[in-house]
Amino acid sequence: MKIFPDKRQLPLFLLRYAILAGLVILGGCFMMSMPGKRHNGPLPPLTAEGQLLAKRLKEDVTFLAGTIGERNTNLYLQLQQSAAYITDRLRRMGYTIREETYLANNRKVVNIEAELKGARQPDEIVVIGAHYDSPPESPGANDNASGVAAMLELARQFKDVKSGRTVRFVAFVNEEPPYFRTELMGSRVYAANAKKRGDRIVAMLALETIGYYTDKPGSQQYPPPINLFYPDTGNFIGFVSNLASRSLLHASIKTFRETAHFPSEGVAAPEFIK
Repeated sequence: MKIFPDKRQLPLFLLRYAILAGLVILGGCFMMSMPGKRHNGPLPPLTAEGQLLAKRLKEDVTFLAGTIGERNTNLYLQLQQSAAYITDRLRRMGYTIREETYLANNRKVVNIEAELKGARQPDEIVVIGAHYDSPPESPGANDNASGVAAMLELARQFKDVKSGRTVRFVAFVNEEPPYFRTELMGSRVYAANAKKRGDRIVAMLALETIGYYTDKPGSQQYPPPINLFYPDTGNFIGFVSNLASRSLLHASIKTFRETAHFPSEGVAAPEFIK
């Protein structure tokens, strides 16, 4: 069996290999090169404001994952309680709530939306979303009470801000199996209805499993080949987008690194990498 080319073909073989290697390196740089400087070293102590923020986040996560616990269509009452809690929190902030109700497994489920109208470009919409259902047999503290808590806190922070674009805070239902990647997945239902209405959504930020933190090696996993280039310790916030949203990803992680003293990693990857 012939493995290497003969001497006459060697220059062409090496050229092709070099071109391929160059394309891989360029592709990797395009996907993984991020603006700003990643924070390293010890985390700074919380300020008084940071301590209040941590208290509010903990209250939301504790109620959703502790008081309510597992919440999905298998535990329908708990799912309804979660929706009611999120709705109540947003209303207490002064938001008007729009509920997007549909049937799943012969039960009514709901996406919850609170909108802050833009002052200069109201037709351009930024969605900040998080799903509030949990996986089966899990209280879902990290997945995804942590994301819901962050979404609620952002809604609170934005309430008295004059935003240029319209900002929608959306709590999605049915993101976990058996609805994941089906027509009954909450975010897919929301996106389909937004398209029918002709909504001009210019950006969407999904807050997902952001509450887990550990310095233990081997605690973080990425799908191949991304796993070859990122740390295996889960002590950072990950910013992930598809290739089409690379500029939004860069703007987001740049702002984060300029304003937060917390480790971060980013990648803009093809959509087939899950």
